[in-house]
Amino acid sequence: MIHGGDLLSYEDYFDGDLVDYSSNINPLGIPEGLKGKVFNNFQSIEAYPDIEYRELKKSIGEYLGCEIENILVGNGAMEIIDLFNLWADRVITTEPAFIEYKLRGQVHGKQVIEIGYTEDFQVDLEKLEDILSEKDLLIIGNPNNPTGLRIEEDKLIEIYKLVQSRGAYMLLDEAFFEFAPEDYDSIRLFKSDGYKNVGIIRAATKFFAIPGLRLGYGCVSREMAEKIESLSMPWSVNSLAETAGRYIFKDKEYIQKSKKYIHQERSFLLDELEKIEGLKAFNTHTNYILIRLENKTEDQIFESLLKRGFVIRKCSSFRSLGKNHIRIAIKDRENNVNFIKALREIEL
Repeated sequence: MIHGGDLLSYEDYFDGDLVDYSSNINPLGIPEGLKGKVFNNFQSIEAYPDIEYRELKKSIGEYLGCEIENILVGNGAMEIIDLFNLWADRVITTEPAFIEYKLRGQVHGKQVIEIGYTEDFQVDLEKLEDILSEKDLLIIGNPNNPTGLRIEEDKLIEIYKLVQSRGAYMLLDEAFFEFAPEDYDSIRLFKSDGYKNVGIIRAATKFFAIPGLRLGYGCVSREMAEKIESLSMPWSVNSLAETAGRYIFKDKEYIQKSKKYIHQERSFLLDELEKIEGLKAFNTHTNYILIRLENKTEDQIFESLLKRGFVIRKCSSFRSLGKNHIRIAIKDRENNVNFIKALREIEL
């Protein structure tokens, strides 16, 4: 299992509906009114989308506070990350991290170098300084997957200055940005510098609960936007995803409600997990929690929870974590209560 959300593989192991704790999607579901917007614009599939995506970029720009000329759009954040891997000479990733950073580099025949995090899951600046060189692509999850942690603002600026000094490029994957506490916004942080040597990629997938529509977007320098767009396929964002993107960012009520709800449920789950012996739940800034198992393997816990109707994310595909870590999503209160109850029934 290198990705979450694969319920079909396990549907025969439980007599009932499985609850997916392996995929980190907003538990409130899609914004109210989105379904109607998509249905009302269904006829848009009869024509090509605007090849320049002008209205979509305008909507994204207003949401991000980013100029249209600085915006990239793609078939999910993964397409944009893939294009950056295609552009780079070498790819530098952290470990543990979303495995596709490395895999996309390998697909394009690039040398991929992994740098281990420090013990407290922070970017190891000393190791990075030893390795980083011109036109390297440094990809960092912010918040990171699976640790759930954002980089502190002063540490991020320090990394950025190192990247700049080496003529490298830092790509921040901020697919879970909206779930994190409101401290700094990296798009505003790097705006005055014109996004030189840095790109910020986000996605509608997780926070707006539309993984099936595939809509990623980002803010980069105008020069980099031109380079990446020259590598991309035309019309990569379909008409229905474009419709969604022109609507969801304006729903301020949904955005604030979701942030408040995730903060509430994150605190609840972390508090409850702390009371359970045999595991260590790490602090998180997003809508999932990394857990270290003290006496059991990921397979043992996975099977025990599957028998109780829950699918979790095993973490051995994150090479540095081994077979004693799992990751769980943050869901609604009813499911979270039931999940904690199921976990307490297992001998840990």
